Amino acid sequence: MKQNGWARSLGLRQEDEVKKEIGAGVISYFAIVYIVMVNASILADAGMPLQAAMVGTLLTSIAGCLLMAFIGKSPIIVVPGMGINAFFTYTLVHSMNLSWQEALAVVTVTGILFAVVAFTSLYKVISEAIPHNLQHGITVGIGLFLTFIGLQKSGIVVAHQTTFVTIGHFDDPGVLTACITLLLAFVLFVRNVPGGLLISMVSGTALAYLLGAAELPAQMMSAAEPLQQYGQLFAELSFGGLVQLSFWIAVFLLLLIVVFENIGLIASHTSIIGRPETFPGSLRALSITNVVAGIFGTSPVVAAAETTAGIAAGGRTGLTSFTTAILFCATFFFIPVLTLIPDSAIAPILIVIGGLMVQSVKDINFSEYTEAFPAFLIMVMIPFTYSIVDGMAFGFIAYPVAKIAAGKAKEVPKVMYGIAALFLLNFIIYALL
Repeated sequence: MKQNGWARSLGLRQEDEVKKEIGAGVISYFAIVYIVMVNASILADAGMPLQAAMVGTLLTSIAGCLLMAFIGKSPIIVVPGMGINAFFTYTLVHSMNLSWQEALAVVTVTGILFAVVAFTSLYKVISEAIPHNLQHGITVGIGLFLTFIGLQKSGIVVAHQTTFVTIGHFDDPGVLTACITLLLAFVLFVRNVPGGLLISMVSGTALAYLLGAAELPAQMMSAAEPLQQYGQLFAELSFGGLVQLSFWIAVFLLLLIVVFENIGLIASHTSIIGRPETFPGSLRALSITNVVAGIFGTSPVVAAAETTAGIAAGGRTGLTSFTTAILFCATFFFIPVLTLIPDSAIAPILIVIGGLMVQSVKDINFSEYTEAFPAFLIMVMIPFTYSIVDGMAFGFIAYPVAKIAAGKAKEVPKVMYGIAALFLLNFIIYALL
Protein backbone atom coordinates (compact mmCIF):
# COMPACT_ATOMS: atom_id res chain seq x y z
CA MET A 1 0.00 0.00 0.00
CA LYS A 2 1.38 3.38 -0.97
CA GLN A 3 1.88 5.68 2.01
CA ASN A 4 0.07 9.05 1.77
CA GLY A 5 -1.23 11.86 3.99
CA TRP A 6 -4.70 10.31 4.34
CA ALA A 7 -3.23 7.00 5.45
CA ARG A 8 -0.92 8.64 7.98
CA SER A 9 -3.82 10.66 9.44
CA LEU A 10 -5.49 7.37 10.39
CA GLY A 11 -2.29 5.82 11.74
CA LEU A 12 -1.87 3.43 8.83
CA ARG A 13 1.62 2.12 8.20
CA GLN A 14 3.26 0.62 5.12
CA GLU A 15 2.57 -2.94 6.22
CA ASP A 16 -1.06 -2.42 7.24
CA GLU A 17 -3.71 -4.08 5.10
CA VAL A 18 -6.64 -1.84 4.17
CA LYS A 19 -9.06 -4.72 3.55
CA LYS A 20 -8.32 -6.21 6.96
CA GLU A 21 -8.87 -2.83 8.69
CA ILE A 22 -12.18 -2.28 6.89
CA GLY A 23 -13.29 -5.82 7.71
CA ALA A 24 -12.42 -5.23 11.37
CA GLY A 25 -14.51 -2.04 11.31
CA VAL A 26 -17.50 -3.97 9.98
CA ILE A 27 -17.15 -6.61 12.70
CA SER A 28 -16.83 -3.90 15.38
CA TYR A 29 -20.03 -2.31 14.09
CA PHE A 30 -22.09 -5.47 14.31
CA ALA A 31 -20.64 -6.21 17.74
CA ILE A 32 -21.68 -2.80 19.14
CA VAL A 33 -24.71 -1.57 17.13
CA TYR A 34 -27.06 -2.99 19.78
CA ILE A 35 -26.05 0.03 21.90
CA VAL A 36 -28.26 2.32 19.80
CA MET A 37 -31.48 0.80 21.14
CA VAL A 38 -30.22 -0.31 24.55
CA ASN A 39 -28.76 3.08 25.44
CA ALA A 40 -31.85 4.92 24.19
CA SER A 41 -34.06 2.63 26.26
CA ILE A 42 -32.19 3.56 29.45
CA LEU A 43 -32.19 7.28 28.57
CA ALA A 44 -35.94 7.06 27.94
CA ASP A 45 -36.31 6.05 31.60
CA ALA A 46 -34.90 9.50 32.41
CA GLY A 47 -37.74 11.10 30.43
CA MET A 48 -36.02 11.61 27.08
CA PRO A 49 -37.96 10.90 23.84
CA LEU A 50 -36.92 7.40 22.76
CA GLN A 51 -36.42 8.05 19.05
CA ALA A 52 -34.56 11.30 19.73
CA ALA A 53 -32.30 9.46 22.19
CA MET A 54 -31.47 6.98 19.43
CA VAL A 55 -30.47 9.83 17.12
CA GLY A 56 -28.35 11.38 19.88
CA THR A 57 -26.67 8.05 20.54
CA LEU A 58 -25.84 7.63 16.85
CA LEU A 59 -24.51 11.17 16.36
CA THR A 60 -22.32 10.91 19.45
CA SER A 61 -20.99 7.51 18.38
CA ILE A 62 -20.19 8.80 14.89
CA ALA A 63 -18.36 11.83 16.28
CA GLY A 64 -16.47 9.67 18.78
CA CYS A 65 -15.35 7.10 16.22
CA LEU A 66 -14.21 9.82 13.79
CA LEU A 67 -12.24 11.61 16.52
CA MET A 68 -10.71 8.29 17.54
CA ALA A 69 -9.78 7.61 13.91
CA PHE A 70 -8.01 10.92 13.27
CA ILE A 71 -6.79 11.98 16.73
CA GLY A 72 -6.34 8.64 18.46
CA LYS A 73 -5.30 6.81 15.27
CA SER A 74 -6.67 3.77 17.01
CA PRO A 75 -9.24 1.02 16.24
CA ILE A 76 -11.08 1.80 19.50
CA ILE A 77 -14.85 2.18 19.08
CA VAL A 78 -16.48 5.05 21.00
CA VAL A 79 -20.10 4.77 22.18
CA PRO A 80 -22.16 5.79 25.24
CA GLY A 81 -21.06 3.54 28.07
CA MET A 82 -23.17 0.86 29.67
CA GLY A 83 -23.19 1.46 33.40
CA ILE A 84 -22.53 5.16 32.97
CA ASN A 85 -25.90 5.51 31.22
CA ALA A 86 -27.47 3.81 34.24
CA PHE A 87 -25.69 6.34 36.46
CA PHE A 88 -27.09 9.14 34.29
CA THR A 89 -30.70 7.93 34.51
CA TYR A 90 -31.08 6.21 37.85
CA THR A 91 -28.67 8.31 39.92
CA LEU A 92 -28.46 11.81 38.43
CA VAL A 93 -32.12 12.02 37.42
CA HIS A 94 -33.98 9.63 39.73
CA SER A 95 -31.88 9.79 42.91
CA MET A 96 -30.38 13.30 42.78
CA ASN A 97 -33.56 14.80 41.28
CA LEU A 98 -31.85 16.58 38.39
CA SER A 99 -33.89 17.06 35.24
CA TRP A 100 -32.53 15.23 32.21
CA GLN A 101 -31.66 18.63 30.75
CA GLU A 102 -29.55 19.43 33.84
CA ALA A 103 -28.01 15.95 33.70
CA LEU A 104 -26.90 16.65 30.11
CA ALA A 105 -25.24 19.84 31.35
CA VAL A 106 -23.44 17.71 33.95
CA VAL A 107 -22.19 15.50 31.09
CA THR A 108 -20.79 18.46 29.13
CA VAL A 109 -19.12 20.06 32.18
CA THR A 110 -17.67 16.64 33.04
CA GLY A 111 -16.37 16.37 29.48
CA ILE A 112 -14.63 19.73 29.75
CA LEU A 113 -12.95 18.72 33.03
CA PHE A 114 -12.07 15.33 31.49
CA ALA A 115 -10.39 17.23 28.63
CA VAL A 116 -8.32 19.18 31.16
CA VAL A 117 -7.27 15.86 32.71
CA ALA A 118 -6.59 14.21 29.32
CA PHE A 119 -4.55 17.08 27.86
CA THR A 120 -2.34 17.36 30.97
CA SER A 121 -0.59 14.90 33.28
CA LEU A 122 -3.50 15.00 35.74
CA TYR A 123 -4.86 11.69 34.49
CA LYS A 124 -1.76 9.96 35.87
CA VAL A 125 -2.13 11.64 39.29
CA ILE A 126 -5.82 10.73 39.60
CA SER A 127 -5.52 7.16 38.34
CA GLU A 128 -2.63 6.45 40.71
CA ALA A 129 -4.46 7.92 43.75
CA ILE A 130 -7.49 5.59 43.65
CA PRO A 131 -6.75 2.05 44.90
CA HIS A 132 -7.16 -0.61 42.23
CA ASN A 133 -9.44 -2.63 44.50
CA LEU A 134 -11.94 0.23 44.63
CA GLN A 135 -11.77 0.70 40.87
CA HIS A 136 -12.54 -2.98 40.33
CA GLY A 137 -15.24 -2.81 42.99
CA ILE A 138 -16.97 -0.03 41.05
CA THR A 139 -16.90 -2.10 37.86
CA VAL A 140 -18.36 -5.14 39.64
CA GLY A 141 -21.00 -3.04 41.41
CA ILE A 142 -22.13 -1.42 38.16
CA GLY A 143 -22.23 -4.89 36.55
CA LEU A 144 -24.54 -6.16 39.31
CA PHE A 145 -26.63 -3.01 38.96
CA LEU A 146 -27.04 -3.52 35.20
CA THR A 147 -27.97 -7.14 35.82
CA PHE A 148 -30.63 -6.09 38.33
CA ILE A 149 -32.05 -3.54 35.87
CA GLY A 150 -32.13 -6.21 33.16
CA LEU A 151 -33.92 -8.65 35.46
CA GLN A 152 -36.49 -5.97 36.28
CA LYS A 153 -37.04 -4.89 32.67
CA SER A 154 -37.51 -8.51 31.62
CA GLY A 155 -39.97 -9.32 34.41
CA ILE A 156 -37.79 -12.22 35.58
CA VAL A 157 -37.59 -10.39 38.92
CA VAL A 158 -40.59 -8.42 40.20
CA ALA A 159 -41.40 -6.34 43.28
CA HIS A 160 -42.73 -8.09 46.40
CA GLN A 161 -44.35 -6.44 49.41
CA THR A 162 -42.56 -8.59 52.00
CA THR A 163 -39.24 -9.66 50.46
CA PHE A 164 -38.94 -6.58 48.17
CA VAL A 165 -38.12 -8.78 45.15
CA THR A 166 -39.17 -12.22 43.98
CA ILE A 167 -39.22 -14.37 40.85
CA GLY A 168 -41.54 -13.32 38.03
CA HIS A 169 -44.34 -15.28 36.39
CA PHE A 170 -43.15 -17.65 33.67
CA ASP A 171 -46.60 -17.78 32.08
CA ASP A 172 -45.95 -14.21 30.98
CA PRO A 173 -44.90 -14.18 27.28
CA GLY A 174 -42.47 -11.34 28.01
CA VAL A 175 -40.68 -13.29 30.73
CA LEU A 176 -40.54 -16.39 28.55
CA THR A 177 -39.14 -14.35 25.65
CA ALA A 178 -36.50 -12.78 27.89
CA CYS A 179 -35.37 -16.15 29.28
CA ILE A 180 -35.01 -17.72 25.83
CA THR A 181 -33.20 -14.62 24.51
CA LEU A 182 -30.86 -14.68 27.51
CA LEU A 183 -29.96 -18.32 26.89
CA LEU A 184 -29.34 -17.60 23.20
CA ALA A 185 -27.16 -14.58 24.01
CA PHE A 186 -25.17 -16.64 26.49
CA VAL A 187 -24.61 -19.51 24.04
CA LEU A 188 -23.56 -17.19 21.21
CA PHE A 189 -21.18 -15.31 23.50
CA VAL A 190 -19.58 -18.52 24.76
CA ARG A 191 -19.08 -19.65 21.17
CA ASN A 192 -17.55 -16.23 20.25
CA VAL A 193 -20.05 -15.64 17.45
CA PRO A 194 -19.41 -12.18 15.91
CA GLY A 195 -22.36 -9.88 16.59
CA GLY A 196 -23.84 -12.40 19.01
CA LEU A 197 -25.62 -9.79 21.14
CA LEU A 198 -27.17 -8.20 18.05
CA ILE A 199 -28.30 -11.62 16.76
CA SER A 200 -29.83 -12.37 20.17
CA MET A 201 -31.70 -9.07 20.26
CA VAL A 202 -33.10 -9.55 16.74
CA SER A 203 -34.12 -13.15 17.52
CA GLY A 204 -35.68 -12.07 20.82
CA THR A 205 -37.68 -9.38 19.02
CA ALA A 206 -39.05 -11.88 16.51
CA LEU A 207 -39.93 -14.27 19.34
CA ALA A 208 -41.67 -11.50 21.31
CA TYR A 209 -44.04 -10.77 18.42
CA LEU A 210 -44.54 -14.49 17.78
CA LEU A 211 -45.51 -15.19 21.42
CA GLY A 212 -47.60 -12.06 21.82
CA ALA A 213 -45.20 -10.30 24.21
CA ALA A 214 -45.21 -7.27 21.87
CA GLU A 215 -47.57 -5.87 19.26
CA LEU A 216 -46.80 -4.13 16.00
CA PRO A 217 -47.93 -0.50 15.84
CA ALA A 218 -50.92 0.35 13.69
CA GLN A 219 -48.70 2.56 11.57
CA MET A 220 -44.92 2.53 11.15
CA MET A 221 -43.14 5.82 11.67
CA SER A 222 -41.27 7.36 8.77
CA ALA A 223 -37.48 7.69 8.73
CA ALA A 224 -37.88 11.47 9.10
CA GLU A 225 -39.86 11.35 12.36
CA PRO A 226 -36.91 10.55 14.69
CA LEU A 227 -34.95 13.47 13.21
CA GLN A 228 -37.94 15.77 13.69
CA GLN A 229 -38.28 14.59 17.30
CA TYR A 230 -34.57 15.16 17.81
CA GLY A 231 -35.25 18.89 17.91
CA GLN A 232 -36.64 18.28 21.41
CA LEU A 233 -33.27 16.91 22.53
CA PHE A 234 -30.42 18.60 20.64
CA ALA A 235 -28.63 21.27 22.72
CA GLU A 236 -31.39 21.09 25.35
CA LEU A 237 -28.90 20.95 28.23
CA SER A 238 -29.75 23.28 31.11
CA PHE A 239 -27.21 25.06 33.30
CA GLY A 240 -29.90 26.25 35.72
CA GLY A 241 -28.46 24.10 38.51
CA LEU A 242 -24.92 25.39 38.06
CA VAL A 243 -25.02 27.25 41.38
CA GLN A 244 -26.32 24.25 43.32
CA LEU A 245 -24.01 21.97 45.28
CA SER A 246 -25.82 18.85 44.01
CA PHE A 247 -24.84 19.79 40.43
CA TRP A 248 -21.13 19.84 41.28
CA ILE A 249 -21.37 16.68 43.36
CA ALA A 250 -22.87 15.03 40.27
CA VAL A 251 -20.03 16.40 38.11
CA PHE A 252 -17.40 15.16 40.57
CA LEU A 253 -18.85 11.64 40.77
CA LEU A 254 -19.39 11.35 37.03
CA LEU A 255 -15.84 12.56 36.40
CA LEU A 256 -14.46 9.82 38.65
CA ILE A 257 -16.35 7.13 36.74
CA VAL A 258 -15.54 8.51 33.27
CA VAL A 259 -11.83 8.99 33.99
CA PHE A 260 -11.24 5.64 35.72
CA GLU A 261 -13.23 3.53 33.29
CA ASN A 262 -11.74 5.08 30.17
CA ILE A 263 -8.14 5.02 31.40
CA GLY A 264 -8.54 1.32 32.17
CA LEU A 265 -10.25 0.47 28.89
CA ILE A 266 -7.84 2.43 26.69
CA ALA A 267 -4.82 0.96 28.48
CA SER A 268 -6.22 -2.52 27.89
CA HIS A 269 -6.93 -1.93 24.19
CA THR A 270 -3.61 -0.23 23.40
CA SER A 271 -1.81 -3.07 25.15
CA ILE A 272 -3.59 -5.69 23.04
CA ILE A 273 -2.82 -3.96 19.72
CA GLY A 274 0.77 -3.29 20.81
CA ARG A 275 0.63 0.45 20.19
CA PRO A 276 0.95 2.20 23.60
CA GLU A 277 1.92 5.42 21.84
CA THR A 278 -1.74 5.89 20.85
CA PHE A 279 -2.87 6.13 24.51
CA PRO A 280 -2.67 9.96 24.93
CA GLY A 281 -4.40 10.67 21.62
CA SER A 282 -7.14 8.12 22.34
CA LEU A 283 -7.80 9.61 25.77
CA ARG A 284 -8.03 13.11 24.28
CA ALA A 285 -10.42 11.94 21.55
CA LEU A 286 -12.67 10.47 24.24
CA SER A 287 -12.58 13.64 26.33
CA ILE A 288 -13.64 15.81 23.37
CA THR A 289 -16.45 13.38 22.55
CA ASN A 290 -17.72 13.63 26.12
CA VAL A 291 -17.99 17.40 25.73
CA VAL A 292 -20.26 17.04 22.68
CA ALA A 293 -22.20 14.10 24.17
CA GLY A 294 -24.21 16.43 26.39
CA ILE A 295 -24.92 18.72 23.43
CA PHE A 296 -26.01 15.83 21.19
CA GLY A 297 -28.20 14.53 24.02
CA THR A 298 -26.74 11.37 25.50
CA SER A 299 -24.83 10.02 28.48
CA PRO A 300 -20.98 9.94 28.56
CA VAL A 301 -19.00 7.80 26.14
CA VAL A 302 -16.35 5.16 26.74
CA ALA A 303 -13.86 3.09 24.79
CA ALA A 304 -16.21 0.18 24.08
CA ALA A 305 -15.20 -3.24 25.39
CA GLU A 306 -16.55 -4.65 22.10
CA THR A 307 -13.53 -3.06 20.42
CA THR A 308 -11.77 -6.36 21.10
CA ALA A 309 -13.93 -7.97 18.39
CA GLY A 310 -12.45 -5.64 15.78
CA ILE A 311 -8.95 -6.01 17.19
CA ALA A 312 -9.27 -9.79 17.01
CA ALA A 313 -10.21 -9.39 13.32
CA GLY A 314 -7.00 -7.48 12.65
CA GLY A 315 -7.93 -3.86 13.41
CA ARG A 316 -4.88 -1.86 14.44
CA THR A 317 -5.41 1.69 13.17
CA GLY A 318 -7.94 4.48 12.84
CA LEU A 319 -9.31 3.01 9.61
CA THR A 320 -11.19 0.46 11.72
CA SER A 321 -13.01 3.10 13.80
CA PHE A 322 -13.52 5.22 10.67
CA THR A 323 -15.29 2.30 8.96
CA THR A 324 -17.51 1.79 12.01
CA ALA A 325 -18.43 5.49 11.96
CA ILE A 326 -19.56 5.24 8.33
CA LEU A 327 -21.76 2.25 9.16
CA PHE A 328 -23.26 4.16 12.10
CA CYS A 329 -24.26 6.85 9.58
CA ALA A 330 -26.22 4.24 7.59
CA THR A 331 -28.05 3.19 10.78
CA PHE A 332 -30.18 6.37 10.71
CA PHE A 333 -32.35 4.75 8.03
CA PHE A 334 -33.20 1.85 10.33
CA ILE A 335 -34.28 3.78 13.45
CA PRO A 336 -38.02 3.12 12.82
CA VAL A 337 -37.25 -0.60 12.75
CA LEU A 338 -35.12 -0.45 15.90
CA THR A 339 -37.99 1.13 17.85
CA LEU A 340 -39.90 -2.12 17.42
CA ILE A 341 -37.47 -3.93 19.75
CA PRO A 342 -39.27 -4.64 23.08
CA ASP A 343 -37.80 -4.61 26.60
CA SER A 344 -37.93 -8.42 26.68
CA ALA A 345 -35.28 -8.47 23.91
CA ILE A 346 -33.18 -5.65 25.37
CA ALA A 347 -33.09 -6.77 29.02
CA PRO A 348 -31.11 -9.99 28.40
CA ILE A 349 -28.34 -7.92 26.79
CA LEU A 350 -28.07 -5.88 30.00
CA ILE A 351 -27.78 -9.09 32.00
CA VAL A 352 -25.00 -10.48 29.78
CA ILE A 353 -23.05 -7.19 29.89
CA GLY A 354 -23.48 -7.11 33.66
CA GLY A 355 -22.04 -10.61 33.85
CA LEU A 356 -19.01 -9.50 31.82
CA MET A 357 -18.36 -6.54 34.13
CA VAL A 358 -18.59 -8.71 37.25
CA GLN A 359 -15.55 -10.66 36.04
CA SER A 360 -13.43 -7.83 37.48
CA VAL A 361 -14.03 -9.40 40.89
CA LYS A 362 -11.11 -11.74 40.18
CA ASP A 363 -8.74 -8.75 40.22
CA ILE A 364 -9.69 -7.72 43.76
CA ASN A 365 -7.22 -8.58 46.53
CA PHE A 366 -9.37 -10.36 49.12
CA SER A 367 -6.39 -11.46 51.22
CA GLU A 368 -6.04 -7.96 52.75
CA TYR A 369 -9.28 -7.12 54.59
CA THR A 370 -8.63 -3.35 54.67
CA GLU A 371 -8.61 -3.52 50.86
CA ALA A 372 -11.33 -6.11 50.37
CA PHE A 373 -14.09 -4.80 52.65
CA PRO A 374 -14.35 -1.28 51.12
CA ALA A 375 -14.47 -2.87 47.66
CA PHE A 376 -17.12 -5.30 48.93
CA LEU A 377 -19.23 -2.40 50.21
CA ILE A 378 -19.11 -0.75 46.79
CA MET A 379 -20.09 -3.97 45.04
CA VAL A 380 -23.16 -4.67 47.19
CA MET A 381 -24.30 -1.13 47.96
CA ILE A 382 -24.54 -0.01 44.33
CA PRO A 383 -27.33 -2.49 43.44
CA PHE A 384 -28.90 -2.59 46.93
CA THR A 385 -29.24 1.21 47.16
CA TYR A 386 -30.10 1.46 43.45
CA SER A 387 -27.50 4.23 43.30
CA ILE A 388 -23.96 4.14 41.93
CA VAL A 389 -23.08 7.29 43.87
CA ASP A 390 -24.21 5.97 47.26
CA GLY A 391 -22.51 2.64 46.65
CA MET A 392 -19.23 4.36 45.80
CA ALA A 393 -19.58 6.61 48.84
CA PHE A 394 -19.72 3.69 51.28
CA GLY A 395 -16.53 2.16 49.88
CA PHE A 396 -14.58 5.40 49.54
CA ILE A 397 -15.41 6.42 53.13
CA ALA A 398 -14.65 2.96 54.51
CA TYR A 399 -11.24 2.73 52.84
CA PRO A 400 -9.35 5.39 54.87
CA VAL A 401 -11.24 4.36 58.03
CA ALA A 402 -10.07 0.77 57.58
CA LYS A 403 -6.47 1.81 56.93
CA ILE A 404 -6.40 4.13 59.96
CA ALA A 405 -7.87 1.39 62.18
CA ALA A 406 -5.15 -1.00 60.99
CA GLY A 407 -2.40 1.54 61.65
CA LYS A 408 -1.76 1.97 57.92
CA ALA A 409 -2.89 5.56 57.51
CA LYS A 410 0.24 6.43 55.50
CA GLU A 411 -0.80 3.96 52.79
CA VAL A 412 -3.77 6.18 51.91
CA PRO A 413 -2.97 8.86 49.28
CA LYS A 414 -3.86 12.38 50.39
CA VAL A 415 -6.22 12.68 47.42
CA MET A 416 -8.20 9.73 48.80
CA TYR A 417 -8.75 11.51 52.11
CA GLY A 418 -10.13 14.47 50.18
CA ILE A 419 -12.46 12.26 48.10
CA ALA A 420 -13.70 10.43 51.22
CA ALA A 421 -14.38 13.78 52.93
CA LEU A 422 -16.43 14.95 49.93
CA PHE A 423 -18.51 11.77 49.96
CA LEU A 424 -19.10 12.14 53.70
CA LEU A 425 -20.04 15.79 53.23
CA ASN A 426 -22.53 14.70 50.57
CA PHE A 427 -24.28 12.40 53.09
CA ILE A 428 -24.32 15.13 55.75
CA ILE A 429 -25.80 17.71 53.39
CA TYR A 430 -28.56 15.37 52.24
CA ALA A 431 -29.35 14.48 55.87
CA LEU A 432 -29.77 18.17 56.71
CA LEU A 433 -31.85 19.07 53.64
